Amino acid sequence: MKMRHIPALFIVMALLSGCLQLGTQVETPTPLAATEIVPTATPVQPELVSLTVCLGQEPNSLYPFGELNSAARSILAAVYDGPFDTISYEYAPVILTQIPSIENGDGQIVKTQVKVGDQVLDADGNIAAVAEGLRVRPAGCTSDDCAITYDGLAPLEMDQMIVTFRLRPDLTWSDGTPLTADDSIYSFEVQKGNNVNKFLVDRTQVYEAADPQTLQWFGMPGFIDQTYFTNFWTPAPKHIWSEFSPEQLAESDVASREPLGWGPFKVDEWRPGESITLSKNPYYFRATDGFPKLDVLKFRFTPDPDTALSDLIAGSCDILDPSINLENHVGLLQEMQTAEQAQVFYSTGMSIEWLGLGLVPASYDNGYDIQKDRQDLFADLYTRQGIAYCLDRQSIVDNTLFGLTTVPTTYVPIEHPVFDENIKGIPYDPQIGISLLEQAGWLDEDNDPSTPRRALNNVENVSYNAVLELNYYTTTSTQRRQVAGILEKSLEECGIGLNVKYLTANELYTGGPNGLLLGRQFDLAEYALGVDGIEAPCEWFTSSEMPSAENLWSGTNVTGFKNKDYDQACRDAQLALRDGQEYLNAIRQTEILFSENLPAIPLYYRLRIAAARPDVCQFQLDATANPLWNIEAIGVGDACQN
Repeated sequence: MKMRHIPALFIVMALLSGCLQLGTQVETPTPLAATEIVPTATPVQPELVSLTVCLGQEPNSLYPFGELNSAARSILAAVYDGPFDTISYEYAPVILTQIPSIENGDGQIVKTQVKVGDQVLDADGNIAAVAEGLRVRPAGCTSDDCAITYDGLAPLEMDQMIVTFRLRPDLTWSDGTPLTADDSIYSFEVQKGNNVNKFLVDRTQVYEAADPQTLQWFGMPGFIDQTYFTNFWTPAPKHIWSEFSPEQLAESDVASREPLGWGPFKVDEWRPGESITLSKNPYYFRATDGFPKLDVLKFRFTPDPDTALSDLIAGSCDILDPSINLENHVGLLQEMQTAEQAQVFYSTGMSIEWLGLGLVPASYDNGYDIQKDRQDLFADLYTRQGIAYCLDRQSIVDNTLFGLTTVPTTYVPIEHPVFDENIKGIPYDPQIGISLLEQAGWLDEDNDPSTPRRALNNVENVSYNAVLELNYYTTTSTQRRQVAGILEKSLEECGIGLNVKYLTANELYTGGPNGLLLGRQFDLAEYALGVDGIEAPCEWFTSSEMPSAENLWSGTNVTGFKNKDYDQACRDAQLALRDGQEYLNAIRQTEILFSENLPAIPLYYRLRIAAARPDVCQFQLDATANPLWNIEAIGVGDACQN
């Protein structure tokens, strides 16, 4: 445009020159001021804040209703925020306005009329049709003492639970579609069709939406659920998933690889064997509060702990998830923390390392034959107690686990609200242990503790002169080798011999009837038990959890412990409300019976270990929460200042 005006300028100058030559006085024009052209500045894009979490394994799927490994659960914590968090053994609402309770009115127990043919929960906790001769708990009855046998004629009322769940009104799927109660109803139907969580589905009479933000759950008459406030089905995106049948969903990419959520992040890319990348969800319901702090969240799969630690120092990993097995690197981690190369986080929770006592081997199921079967070594309680006093468990904690955990008293963690503080733990005291063993009849005839004791004084269910030498099975991990070495030495001081045998995990956990654990074919076995939830798992030691041919060799009670009082107390706890005194009394009764009978000996609370680079902030490893339960608040570098 500037070039097109140059010729005109020359013409004007020529005319002016001619006029001057004719003697005509012409006023010299004032030169125009030059116009400065300022180039438009290109907006500077803020640098994206990213963080990399390294996982010990690749997720087996991201389908939220499948059987997920720990890596998948960590990732989904960023995609789905809630519906609940379980923090320090308590429930906290995330996408609900409150946790339903009897006190706030969102939990109710009402009387309901039932008639012959109706499906109810009978007095034994089984689903049954109302009929003459059925044993039930009528309305207001909360124990077996008041159960009745129905005559088939009289009017019958039973208790029914009704729970109301209220969604936050500002929830949106990460594609911008509003999240409503209908998405939770759809989730219920999907899981019902796939037989997921069949126990609760079968005991649900009705699950329905009262309005777009309100749902109601009606339990089957007679079903009093101690955790009724969790009977909310995690919403699923009906507007996308409904194109697939429930059977197809678990294998579809839209549900298993790129699930749509409402949380702080959405899935962008999954590179098999390498990584999964997520980006900030612009529709996150806490976005107006400045969450999440990160723009990009990347998950790398780094199963080797040595590689993971090197990557942490190099900056390729910002957080090492507990799914990376760091138990054998505690010393190095502590050195890194001292050198300000890393932050290290430890927690214990609902996972315990056990020394199982083979109380009832599977060979006893057809009757115990003292001549043919393995000796009934643990029949006498004094024997079991003596072994417990001869185990230097504190030395394991101090020397193998750097004093970062503790020796359990019962199967309930000491921090748990239902832990019975009146129960005293069994310390390491060889003198008491020896005294108990001698009371049981195990004597040291040669006064040499290095040789095992013998059954010389009427040991219960044991042949005369039998040797107190036990086969001890566990896996080949470094930590378990260290534990076995400590226990072998401390038991030897009491005259108890050990034959330690190390197996692969597959060998130890092979299913019954041939497997050592699940087939109940061991003297002593070291193994771990844990739960994802926060309820006291009294069922671990109930008779129904004993692996046998009847239950296809499945269950947690691998020692074969049978105690009617324990079974009853556990069932009473499971049928009582979690926040009621009846529940507390029943669960503490199981703790008392456990500590008195010693069906297994708890060695230590297992550690969960995580690490982070020094510039990562707000990472919090809670005993009972998902490692990334507060991922929206985690920042790195400058993001920590906001």
